[in-house]
Amino acid sequence: MKRAGQKVVAGAEAPGTSQTSKKQKTSSYSSRFGESDLCTSMDWSRLPHHVILRVFQFLTLVDRARASSVCRRWNEVFHIPDLWRRFEFELNQPATSYLKSTHPDLIQQIIKRHADHLQYVSFKVDSSTESAEAACDILSQLVNCSIKTLGLISTAKPSFMNVSKAHFASALTVVFVNSKSLSSIKVEDTPLDDPSLKVLVANNSDTLKLLKMSSCPHVSPAGILCVADQCHGLKELALNYYILSDELLLALSSEKHVDLEHLRIDVVSENPGQVQFHTIKKQSWDALVKHSPKVNIVMYFFLYEDEFDAFFREETPVTHLYFGRAVSKAMLGRIGMNCPRLIELVVCANGLQPLDDELIQIAERCKNLTAMGLGECEVTCKGFIEFVKMCGGRLTQLSIMEEVLIPDSDYSLDRLHLEVSKHLGRLWFPDMMPTW
Repeated sequence: MKRAGQKVVAGAEAPGTSQTSKKQKTSSYSSRFGESDLCTSMDWSRLPHHVILRVFQFLTLVDRARASSVCRRWNEVFHIPDLWRRFEFELNQPATSYLKSTHPDLIQQIIKRHADHLQYVSFKVDSSTESAEAACDILSQLVNCSIKTLGLISTAKPSFMNVSKAHFASALTVVFVNSKSLSSIKVEDTPLDDPSLKVLVANNSDTLKLLKMSSCPHVSPAGILCVADQCHGLKELALNYYILSDELLLALSSEKHVDLEHLRIDVVSENPGQVQFHTIKKQSWDALVKHSPKVNIVMYFFLYEDEFDAFFREETPVTHLYFGRAVSKAMLGRIGMNCPRLIELVVCANGLQPLDDELIQIAERCKNLTAMGLGECEVTCKGFIEFVKMCGGRLTQLSIMEEVLIPDSDYSLDRLHLEVSKHLGRLWFPDMMPTW
């Protein structure tokens, strides 16, 4: 018992030595992780350049600029070319936007020191003409650039469309002529014109792979045909339907041209009732698919019901269809008959006529359909379940508003989700209309 008692005493801190023991422990920790050593180990200015560079790449532009003023070493890293290959100029007017702009001093510093380093560049502007003109002014100064991708983004219209065509074309010409290796260009909703496209082709025909130029009213079918004829490496193209032609599809199907991966087409009614849409021949579509069998053909429709006459009367190899306005039962019936490659269908609205027969026909003939979305439409629960049963587990996306579904004598809404879930092979519920 005595020894046991001694062991207990030995294991405890003696009253007179507890502070000494704590000091010794503190001293021990201080020698290993002391303040001076900790400060030395956390001296960020001594980190290798590549480590600081990696940290800078995660910082916002504002924080990066602030960090560059910490010390000379960090400022050196701030100007390493790798940090300036990708840059987004943000240009906003206080009167029209709450977003901050890239500081003018920084823009001038980039033009002076890093113009020849820029490779992936985008300009994001608000709705004001002043912001778009400022973007053009910066483009005009990039005479030593070697840009590979260029994007002009308007967060709200009209922006670039209010800039004079001459000013815009002059600014783009500087980039088109001096870059020589442009591979991706997004210039939607701009006053791009045919002469500018000819300059682009003359200097970048061997490198251009992506061109997005929807809502460019000054571009004609001849202008885009020039691109298709000369840029044989073009893999993705986005344009308005009025530019699409049989000649263009045949040019994209030539032996010299690589396989096209994506063709995106906006079909928009600018003047309702005043424009008659042309029809593309089945032979032209067939030539494109024969040359590029895996091409995705995406069409966005913003038309009124009486403007659909020219579409889908013959077999059309469209893969993705989006209807932003109401579309008739007859039109959906033509899609079921003539769009065998359809992968995705989204219908914003239809009316008050049930679409059971049309959906079942689409399920029967569109064997690649994997995604469906229905907004302001009507489908009976029985018809909807039959559609899902025919498509089966290949429907990876199914977005249907609860208001679309009409209960019938066979199925209630409560039973519907169980039946649909069974055929899909996963739990499914209809979408609920937001209450706010």
